[in-house]
Amino acid sequence: MSRTRLTVITPVYNEEAVLPHFHARTRAVLDSLPNVDARILYVMDRCSDGSESVLRQIVASDPDAAALVLSSRFGHQMSLLAGVDHALDADAIVMMDSDLQHPPELIPELLARHRDGYDIVYTIREDSEDVGRVRSLLGSLFYRFLSGIAKIPINANAADFRLISGRVARTLSESFPERNMFLRGLFSWMGFRQIGVHFRAERRFAGRSKYSLASMLQLATAGILSFSTKPLQAGIFVGFLCACAAFAMLAAAVVAYFLDSNIPSGWTTLVALLLLFSGVQLVFMGILGTYIGGIYEEVKGRPRYIVAESIEHHMPTAAARREEMLHHG
Repeated sequence: MSRTRLTVITPVYNEEAVLPHFHARTRAVLDSLPNVDARILYVMDRCSDGSESVLRQIVASDPDAAALVLSSRFGHQMSLLAGVDHALDADAIVMMDSDLQHPPELIPELLARHRDGYDIVYTIREDSEDVGRVRSLLGSLFYRFLSGIAKIPINANAADFRLISGRVARTLSESFPERNMFLRGLFSWMGFRQIGVHFRAERRFAGRSKYSLASMLQLATAGILSFSTKPLQAGIFVGFLCACAAFAMLAAAVVAYFLDSNIPSGWTTLVALLLLFSGVQLVFMGILGTYIGGIYEEVKGRPRYIVAESIEHHMPTAAARREEMLHHG
């Protein structure tokens, strides 16, 4: 059986306390895989803690680990993309977070499904107790909404913990130049053979979630902008309803004028209508502006991320040493 080249990509943002434990657990799992040459590629957004120092120690001690240090804060999705772009020589790529909520012990099952012929093995998260009900409910409602307007099947509990084949990675890297990426929707849209694997999210080992409400809203907006123009089309429908309501109120006002000569001047009605129509117009101007802003970000053509430094081990990797031994043998 030929050996599988596997790369585990994990974004890092202020995970100083977690990284040594994540690396130890993940390395133990990878070392147990038969016929697999596995490496771990960390992609670090610009951090404010000591994550970079910890990563240097990890890479120095593990010949099958490397790290990309991004020049600024480019976000979780761009960190994953940077990792994919630098792992195109792999037969399979596993994307997972470094906070240990994605259990490394699930990697063998993901790899087994890949060997069964699946190009994308996504995971379906069963939330742990530390995930609030409000956050879980909002996430579920968003994915239901997105699936409805974009016509792409996205499981409400889908996670950014997945395995993709080498050809999916090359397709993503070479054929999708867009900036506002929503990878969960994008992989669903791409097709290929896919299968889901359930897992229960663990409690965070240390620290707190880096996904604030603002970050979640930004990700949700990227998902809607990337896969649907229906919010723009909704303006036609709402405008039509408002026009019908306005004509109905006009007809009622005319009838009341002829039936009751003492009717008030209608100042309150005018103010209410003015506020209603102005509010509707402003809402859809905001939606239109969001789409235009997305277009503006795309046409500027700026790089989606910038790698400030690539941290490599000074010794050859295990796979390289094995090839060298075979070559000289």
